Amino acid sequence: MSLLQTLGYIVGHPLNKGRPLRALAGFAYWQIKSRLRRGPFVVEWISPAKLYVRSGEAGLTGNIYCGLHEFRDMAYLLHVLGPGDCFVDVGANAGAYTVLACAVRGARGYSFEPVPSTFERLKANIELNNLTAIANARNIGLSDHPSTLKFTTGEDCTNHVIGPGELTAEAVPVPVETLDASLAGTCPTFIKIDVEGFETPVLNGAAKTLDCPTLHSIVMELNGSGARYGYDDTALARLLREKGFVTYEYDPFERQLTDTQGRLPQSGNALFVRNLALVQAKLQTTPRVTVHGFDL
Repeated sequence: MSLLQTLGYIVGHPLNKGRPLRALAGFAYWQIKSRLRRGPFVVEWISPAKLYVRSGEAGLTGNIYCGLHEFRDMAYLLHVLGPGDCFVDVGANAGAYTVLACAVRGARGYSFEPVPSTFERLKANIELNNLTAIANARNIGLSDHPSTLKFTTGEDCTNHVIGPGELTAEAVPVPVETLDASLAGTCPTFIKIDVEGFETPVLNGAAKTLDCPTLHSIVMELNGSGARYGYDDTALARLLREKGFVTYEYDPFERQLTDTQGRLPQSGNALFVRNLALVQAKLQTTPRVTVHGFDL
């Protein structure tokens, strides 16, 4: 993302609208601060959550600039999870979603991050927030059968399984398992999947998990990246429809879901929901939280 695109994202973010000077001042402050001293820095996020953040970590710095980097999806998580729920983070990266679910909302967590250097950042954020008792982090990948796959290592939040014919100087072999085997019968409430196009094998290895009656929400990045492996986003949506999930858009300010009639977003994450009555009840009753000066 270019500097101009970054500034446009910051100023246009829903939690910065109407406050462009404050937003740009926050960006400038972080840029200066992160260059004067080598990180990581401990950043106070959404009480009581904290994050270790380094200069250049696109996903994490977005939370500094805007409160919630992926606004609708992160706000939805905050609005439907609570103590007693179980959150599964597939492709956890440095753990922003895990920290939101476990530190802010008190849910149990299972986090999967394949790249060893990124996994160390995930563990550090779990330990920073004293979550080791409720957040189970595993340094593995997920697929439809156990094996070993090679992952890129130098692409920050876009590291991925190396595709057919893909050449890279930085790669690491990582053991992979199925989600069903890894959870060993534990039924989640909410699953977030961000695996840069490898969603199809992940879901194919999660048949029992998808049938869990407690599972009501899946947030999954669908941006066409599956084409590098020969996978199609529409087939994934069809699989989830067969499991009873419906695609929705979410308005965090109104806490309102809108049925997209099967339409998938052109970029970013897709939200799949089933057991709508239960979810809507949670949206009505989950306590509000202060984020970036807004009471959400």
